Amino acid sequence: MKKIELNDISVSYIVGDFSNIGLKDVIIQKLKGTYVKKEFTALQGISFSLEEGELLGIIGTNGAGKSTLCKVISGIMRPTEGTMAVRGNIASLLELGTGFDGDLTVRENTFLRGAMLGYTREFMNETYEKIIEFSELKEFEDRKFSHLSSGMKSRLAFSIACLVQPEILILDEVLSVGDGAFRKKSEKKMLEIIDGGATTLLVSHSLAQIRRMATKVLWLEKGRQIDFGDTKEVCDKYDEYLKKK
Repeated sequence: MKKIELNDISVSYIVGDFSNIGLKDVIIQKLKGTYVKKEFTALQGISFSLEEGELLGIIGTNGAGKSTLCKVISGIMRPTEGTMAVRGNIASLLELGTGFDGDLTVRENTFLRGAMLGYTREFMNETYEKIIEFSELKEFEDRKFSHLSSGMKSRLAFSIACLVQPEILILDEVLSVGDGAFRKKSEKKMLEIIDGGATTLLVSHSLAQIRRMATKVLWLEKGRQIDFGDTKEVCDKYDEYLKKK
């Protein structure tokens, strides 16, 4: 069963409006006749599909559109062109700290994040200890979230996302934070999730990690789809591209 289908997806938005330069400056520029509205295309013509249990590695240099694509699939952003179908409940980690309140404790934030993902209090009560144990934050569960290191925040976010049994898991560079031992444990957990039927999207600058884990790879560059398909084939092409830059 196809869990994710994108058909010719594009995302464009206006730059140079009042949200970027301020309403006052826009009015002044319009009065002077110097105001120019520009359109920026973040993604153009993206098409691919994923079956249940597949892991898509998303690669590309900075500014390629990887995070924008994750936001579109997560429902945070809407495509301006094309059609899309996403079937299943989604757990996404797009930015470290997203969905957390710095003034709440680790324990309180765990339940808050669970509620945001649509899980009941009863389910979170049953799952809480597993989350804390996996994240290795037992002695910090009454500590404010803002007091945690970036590695601790990443461990908590990943643990919640993975242990609440998502059908679709989206991870944007979150495995790059934390020590080597936890990254290894995280990769093992992700493979378990995939074996359980979850469909996963992983954005990573680590080509070695993508080679180890991905069943398919999507290569983006400046918002365009360069290649999609077999992990080794696409990674080899991308590696050659980086060597020539």
